[in-house]
Amino acid sequence: MKLAVCIKQVPSRDWQPRLNDARTWIREQDAGFEMNEPDAYALEEALRLRETHGGEVVVCSAGPGRVAQVIREALARGADRAIHVEDDRLAGADAFVVADSLAAAMKDEKFDLVLTGLQSDDMGFAQTGVILAQRLGHPHATIVVDVKVDPSTGSGQAATVRVKRELEGGWFQWVGMPLPAVLTIQSGINQLRYATLKGIMAAKKKEITKAAAASSNPRLKIASLYLPEKVKKTQMIAGPPAEAAKELVRRLREEARVI
Repeated sequence: MKLAVCIKQVPSRDWQPRLNDARTWIREQDAGFEMNEPDAYALEEALRLRETHGGEVVVCSAGPGRVAQVIREALARGADRAIHVEDDRLAGADAFVVADSLAAAMKDEKFDLVLTGLQSDDMGFAQTGVILAQRLGHPHATIVVDVKVDPSTGSGQAATVRVKRELEGGWFQWVGMPLPAVLTIQSGINQLRYATLKGIMAAKKKEITKAAAASSNPRLKIASLYLPEKVKKTQMIAGPPAEAAKELVRRLREEARVI
């Protein structure tokens, strides 16, 4: 199987966000960066599929030069090679621009299965994988928590994939589709592996192909960002205890929505 994994470099979770002067994005020069957590699970799932069915795993990422950090990390964990769509403008690009650039770089590779994380830790729109599937013309499934591939038998039967999707309220759904396909992977689908010293040394010799960003107009513009504000507000509920308790429950359910 020829598998692609789309990974993104995002600000570290333990970094205290600071906004730029225009208040439209973070101060990247002050930030630490790491691999997007859902993408790490997508990478692990691809590595396990390769171990079962053979083939290669290619990591694909779109972003500025600093993205090479997470690309090398993915190669050290076991990916075979990488494609880097390098452009400084992709640092804060929306899902349409990123998906267009990834699709342009990936279309000639003819991947059997493309995996992405469900969403990114910085923007969290959960749209890049879906738009990428549309640009590539592949069927897709989202919020995937289990993947079972049935390879081609060589007798005219096409390869298929069967996935388990997480729904609301503790429900799940099994979906089957032909390959090639695109899947967005939910965090926790597997147990992550980490790079070994041997893997880190081997990653230095693995191929990273550079690709140009596609010409695409952004659909999203960030007008302004602000840090969450801490506020305190006290409401007194008057009346007899029984009536006050009913009113408290009503407010918690209908206004605060915590029960």
